[in-house]
Amino acid sequence: MDLLGGVSSWRKSTSKWHHFEHRRRQHQCAQTQTEIAKETTAQGNLSNMASSWCRISPIIPIFVWFLLVFSLVCPVHSLETIEDRASNQTFRPNEELKKVKIIAARLSKINKPAVKTIQSPDGDIIDCVVSHLQPAFDHPQLKGQKPLDPPDRPKGHSPSGMLEENVQLWSLSGESCPEGTVPIRRTTEEDMLRASSVRRFGRKPRRHVRRDSSSNGHEHAVGYVSGDQYYGAKASINVWAPRVANQYEFSLSQMWVISGSFGDDLNTIEAGWQVSPELYGDNYPRFFTYWTTDAYQATGCYNLLCSGFVQTNNRIAIGAAISPTSSYNGGQFDISLLVWKDPKHGNWWLEFGSGILVGYWPSFLFTHLQSHASMVQFGGETVNSRPSGFHTSTQMGSGHFAGEGFGKASYFRNLQVVDWDNNLIPLSNLRVLADHPNCYDIQGGINSVWGNYFYYGGPGRNVRCP
Repeated sequence: MDLLGGVSSWRKSTSKWHHFEHRRRQHQCAQTQTEIAKETTAQGNLSNMASSWCRISPIIPIFVWFLLVFSLVCPVHSLETIEDRASNQTFRPNEELKKVKIIAARLSKINKPAVKTIQSPDGDIIDCVVSHLQPAFDHPQLKGQKPLDPPDRPKGHSPSGMLEENVQLWSLSGESCPEGTVPIRRTTEEDMLRASSVRRFGRKPRRHVRRDSSSNGHEHAVGYVSGDQYYGAKASINVWAPRVANQYEFSLSQMWVISGSFGDDLNTIEAGWQVSPELYGDNYPRFFTYWTTDAYQATGCYNLLCSGFVQTNNRIAIGAAISPTSSYNGGQFDISLLVWKDPKHGNWWLEFGSGILVGYWPSFLFTHLQSHASMVQFGGETVNSRPSGFHTSTQMGSGHFAGEGFGKASYFRNLQVVDWDNNLIPLSNLRVLADHPNCYDIQGGINSVWGNYFYYGGPGRNVRCP
């Protein structure tokens, strides 16, 4: 880390508490949303904010009562919100009751009995769940089993196995999960009620993944390699807290390990950090994972929100907030991620930081990825819902363009892939692509310290990105 010059100060616990206190004040009241209120004027945004500020019980048997209660609680925005809702949906008590039952059933499936519960300073509840009772073991092919032992690391990789102090807010409490358990962020009813679709809670929207301008509101600045067989990938990513303009947009930075066509049979394994108010209810950057075997249609999910990823570590909570974060013209904080295929059993393993094994995706989950990946991508992604008819002001990375460089722009560094013989090797043909370069751009390079790297990101809406 000292090779980066500025990547250092995060180890000081006092700075962490200063950072958390600063973030906590930002988070209060969601939460006052003054910046968003200034930047968004469309009725749709006002209704989104109204619905998030003024939470209404989902079970109300009489439509008139619903309107009355809503107008009393939120008098400023009631007219706009009612008109917006009336144009899009009608309140139906039977359907609302059915929705509540679906939520209750899903929560009972996701949230497992805890042997210990930890209250995170950011409001999360972390449940320490016995390893073989985690959601993955609801899968028919895993029932009755226990997590596997760690595999051999790729050659050329020398992890320390040490977790550098605290890298997630929940661990600032000083509490930890016992050996033999895994920390799982508890999913709440509020989490599910924020979702645009209760049935698809925890899944990405159905969409095509091809990186071009017809990506259904998803915009990218990525580096990628293709044309070979890949058995894993590694990168270090600096962490920021980009501004996200509204609840139904997100900003993320991640690695994609991909196989199959870009049709219905697409397989992906994904890991990185994201800011997603819809999924988490706040604007903290959070460590996340994802997987799909059918192009985001019916399989896969974020984190541990379905049966799939098997967690093996008791110190990292997937979906929990990362702390500290990088600051503009100040200290830089990055995380290292490694995904690789175990040559012996074929499972895809995930490592976080300096050698901390988080867990694995069982090989049987996949079709094409049972063999190998055909493409690896690194970079940023945002959702542009075009509020008010203009490009979103949701930021990617630091919110600054790649040309600003170190300490100001986001970066991926030390990009590597794993070959057929389980060797970590440098990239030989990295290509970079920004599908909306006036909004978010990317610049690649190579040197003796960072190997293959790139800077990327941007502010979204600006004079060149209307």
